[in-house]
Amino acid sequence: MPHSADVHAFPLRVRYAETDAAGLAHHGSYLPWFEAARVEWLRAHGIVYAELEREGYHLAVVEAFIRYVAPARFDDALLVRTGLVDMRSREATFVYEVVTDTAHPRQLANGRTRHICLFRGQVAKLPEA
Repeated sequence: MPHSADVHAFPLRVRYAETDAAGLAHHGSYLPWFEAARVEWLRAHGIVYAELEREGYHLAVVEAFIRYVAPARFDDALLVRTGLVDMRSREATFVYEVVTDTAHPRQLANGRTRHICLFRGQVAKLPEA
């Protein structure tokens, strides 16, 4: 996690459709959780991603990494803690930590995504927001 106060906690509950035959959250479920948490991190900082898209901007994922620590199961209450760790003129990197939403949180996964800014399909500087 970043060494700042700009960490946003996004709550979620593991849905049955996100589990595999073993009853564990499927590894492919984590990137959509990261995406939802990132959109909410932006919203918490006054940036509505849908408005950026209407203006012609997109944050395209160019790199994603996930480290799985422990399994999540159907109906587990989780938090995805999200922070911005690097921002350059044309790119941004977010980090994530998936933990149990309990009195003593336990880390289940961590990861990061790196994004390049596109404006109407072309690499561009990030908007002022």
